[in-house]
Amino acid sequence: MSQTMKPAKFDEGRLMQVLVAPIVSEKATMVAEKSNAVTFKVLQDATKFEIKAAVEMMFKVDVKGVSVVNTKGKTKRFGKSVGRRDNVRKAYVTLQPGQELNIGGEAA
Repeated sequence: MSQTMKPAKFDEGRLMQVLVAPIVSEKATMVAEKSNAVTFKVLQDATKFEIKAAVEMMFKVDVKGVSVVNTKGKTKRFGKSVGRRDNVRKAYVTLQPGQELNIGGEAA
């Protein structure tokens, strides 16, 4: 008995909010070149399925897989007061072979 996965229905308004911002850094660029993956900052309560659906809906690409990393915010001092940076949830979205996603906006 083969079980077929049918795509789950997500609220389109929620999917538009799941991806907060693309992460453009040296590490993210190396990952993009090496494994055809794009890095996004996402909502703290976003699931892998929501992230996949959001990327496919917004950028019209096929997603192979999603990996998620939770980074705890550092404690920083500002003079006498102690502050804290926000916790960050990153999603590494791997695209299917042949798919390309250009976030930078520069012409190819």
